[in-house]
Amino acid sequence: MNKPFILFLSIALLLICGSCNDEWTEEQFQNYVSFKAPITSGGVSDIYIRYKGDEKTTFQLPLIVSGSTTNAKNMTVHVAVDSDTLNVLNYERFQNREDFYYRELESKYFTFSPDLKINAGENTSLMAIDFTLKDINLVDKWVLPLTIKSDPSYDYVANPRKHYRKALLRINPFNDYSGIYSGTALKTVMEGYESSTPIVKAEIKAYVVDENTIFFYAGNIDEDRQDRRN
Repeated sequence: MNKPFILFLSIALLLICGSCNDEWTEEQFQNYVSFKAPITSGGVSDIYIRYKGDEKTTFQLPLIVSGSTTNAKNMTVHVAVDSDTLNVLNYERFQNREDFYYRELESKYFTFSPDLKINAGENTSLMAIDFTLKDINLVDKWVLPLTIKSDPSYDYVANPRKHYRKALLRINPFNDYSGIYSGTALKTVMEGYESSTPIVKAEIKAYVVDENTIFFYAGNIDEDRQDRRN
């Protein structure tokens, strides 16, 4: 191999390596702001809130700044309630079966600051949501729908993918007695058919009424039954 060719090959390798190093120091992906609220098979994100009556319980919802380099600027992220997305979810999943719809959590049950600071050098932050759930009726399926607002004038860019810039928080209050119980020992029969084979459920979910009280649905009724309010 002659010397001119070796020299040419060496220069080419140096240029390639230098180019790679320069690219690595630059941003590979734009810094998008997202919620960390993965959805379940129900299309929402389950969160569990300790029931304390008149007292508030704070839930910390994570926000993340994506990108291959650390966030280099101060941001003020704007968050709002997003009723439209919940309406779309309800119709797409349940069509005209409005008895199955998730209900938007009423404003009397929660508060949060609509503006959240993320400092330069930080890629995560926590959004505090205060819940006061006294007298909430868990016959309904309550959801708090949130979105990261987007506008060219803002000092951040919301993630363009809806499942990252939106959070559909399914509210699950709990106390010391709520949760899932085995239902195999609870046998239910219809009046007048006591000698027939009883109805048995493998699991029974107990819902919060207050700090020391729970309720559950009788027989094979659950939260997906249209007549569950009876």
